[in-house]
Amino acid sequence: MRTPCRRPVVFATAVLLFVAVLKTQNLKSSSESINPRRKRKFWHVRPAGGMHAVGLCGGAESQLAETHGNVDKAIQNLDTLEQPIDRYMAMRALEESNPKLFHKLLQQHTAKILPYVYTPTVGEACERYHELGIKTRGLYLTPADRGSILEKLKAWPKQDIKVIVVTDGERILGLGDLGAGGMGISEGKIMLYSAIGGIHPTALLPICIDIGTNNEALLKDEKYKGVRQRRLQGEAYSSYIDEFIQAIKAWSPHIFVQFEDFANHNAFVLLNRYRDDTPCFNDDIQGTATIGLAGILAGMRRSGGDLTKQKFLFFGAGEAATGIAELIIMALKTWYNLSDEEARSRCILYDSKGLVSKRRKDAGGLQPHKLGFAHDFPWDADGKEDESPKNLLEAVRKIKPTALIGSATRPGAFTKEIIEEMAKLNAFPIIFPLSNPTSKAECTFEDALRWSSRRVVFASGSPFEHVDLGPATGKAYAAQANNAYIFPAVGHAAVITKAKSIPDELLLEVAKKLADMQSPSDLESGRLFPPFTYIREVSIKLIAHMCRRICELGLAQDTTVCDKSPSEWEQFVSGLMYTA
Repeated sequence: MRTPCRRPVVFATAVLLFVAVLKTQNLKSSSESINPRRKRKFWHVRPAGGMHAVGLCGGAESQLAETHGNVDKAIQNLDTLEQPIDRYMAMRALEESNPKLFHKLLQQHTAKILPYVYTPTVGEACERYHELGIKTRGLYLTPADRGSILEKLKAWPKQDIKVIVVTDGERILGLGDLGAGGMGISEGKIMLYSAIGGIHPTALLPICIDIGTNNEALLKDEKYKGVRQRRLQGEAYSSYIDEFIQAIKAWSPHIFVQFEDFANHNAFVLLNRYRDDTPCFNDDIQGTATIGLAGILAGMRRSGGDLTKQKFLFFGAGEAATGIAELIIMALKTWYNLSDEEARSRCILYDSKGLVSKRRKDAGGLQPHKLGFAHDFPWDADGKEDESPKNLLEAVRKIKPTALIGSATRPGAFTKEIIEEMAKLNAFPIIFPLSNPTSKAECTFEDALRWSSRRVVFASGSPFEHVDLGPATGKAYAAQANNAYIFPAVGHAAVITKAKSIPDELLLEVAKKLADMQSPSDLESGRLFPPFTYIREVSIKLIAHMCRRICELGLAQDTTVCDKSPSEWEQFVSGLMYTA
């Protein structure tokens, strides 16, 4: 991490310039723009160095012109800030001072701004949440709120909430337990429900359940503002989360709840406990699974491959890996009538202890979510232990996968030897380093391209720049398997229909719909997904498709919206999208 004391005066100047230039565009005089009867407001941006707070007076009252030129000028001034975290802080400041312009920027320049308000920058923001002096816009729930969670929800200033993104901060991206700093991930995701999903910002609520942290560094950090105790566990934790879910149902039974960045040992349990009778969704499991399968299907279109002929080796065996694997298995069973045993044999997991196997299962050494992937490998027989793969490269050589998918947050794990081996085995090796943020990716796009002799089918969790292959070949683009294609659409479809639940059958269809959107030429250049420039249009199509299927499956509790033909759904959804 960079040293925290980093040119604070430059940052302060840049932020002042950012706001000041915006104010010059058709801004009324201060005597006209500030209501003398209104209490004067101040808001603060603390530079990354944490040394010089910048007070910007009257920002909340400024009446900024709503012309396209204003948006362009804001983008120009955002570009004057050198570091991504500075751009993140400037956007947070703008959200506070002028929410309408903030949402205009997000909607009109999503592809450009997304990396600064979401991954990868949001990871650093969460790590330094209390150091940066961020003004929280969400709701914290703590152990002291036990027994009164419903009252806290009822006291929230906005009562017409449609979507909640909630985290307990225990496993933020690939960064681990960040405690109360996890609020940053809930806030980041909630922004995208508006910018991409088209839900009005006032109907969205980020929540962080701060029930302690096991991060020793945070517990000792004087600047840390979260609950200073060890995390609640066991029944104390389970009953607290149950009170939270029941409080939401009592408050507003049709709210869509997105679980975000819960640790493995809680994520699967909570999803399975509530998914059948609550409109909820775990983005780390289901969102990653959907975008992962969509990327694989798009890759099949590029290479001419057949899903039934693929063999998937997952480096990592947590929420992302098992989520993708389970959805692949469901696809093979649903679309190709494979048996469960046949479908599962296509998905192999490799965790911190090696291949997930029947031998390890029999020894009682596997977590519940891994049990369905405990394969009986030939080298697990008595007397053949020496033949067992000792590392990932040996596993690739023995398993001979067509696809290598990383979610273990081990940067550089996909080495030159591994990628070259994948290229020997496959004409078009599928290599997806999905770990977030970028610093945790298993390989870079440029390396995967070079080591595979430019034949790789690539998608990453965080963005990589395109690679210029020269005038004869053009540019190769790194597809980003960004969950933002998925969760805003899923949430808005659930809101529109008041869906009872979100079964995986719906996610299969979303994955296939998204995978079919790209042209052959786009796929050839590496673009497995539509450009983020068109993300709102993509969302409208996905929302419309999901709404129709929710109605057809009898999951809609608001059946008044179900009287539409397939051709009418997109127009209907388009009319519901919030535009700043």
